[in-house]
Amino acid sequence: MKIDLSGHHVDITDSLRAYVDEKIGRVEKHFDRVTDVHVVLSVEKQAQKAEATIHVKGNKIFAHAENADMYAAIDSLTDKLDRQIIKHKEKITNHRSKPVRIDDTEKSDTDLDLDDDLNNDLGKY
Repeated sequence: MKIDLSGHHVDITDSLRAYVDEKIGRVEKHFDRVTDVHVVLSVEKQAQKAEATIHVKGNKIFAHAENADMYAAIDSLTDKLDRQIIKHKEKITNHRSKPVRIDDTEKSDTDLDLDDDLNNDLGKY
């Protein structure tokens, strides 16, 4: 998973980058088919904003969070992304039950008659 981190009116420090990598890495635990993540951290007046776009196979997932503290905004962002990733994973999961298999011991009498007819017909040729 590739994480692109950029800042608008914010200097991206090593500790901020490590925190984003740790939190966004949590998303990969829920869904391992994430190809690319683009995170934008920005400051507008007193609001700290965090935005992220996650590219998964066949879809893009976007989330936005705003808080007075940048670390709290990142936490809120990852919570939103987790919920969206889980929802996306449930959508693509096959919810059908497993097909019922009949063992040889559980065959009914009609199935046995059909098998005998089939074997008799094969013996003629």
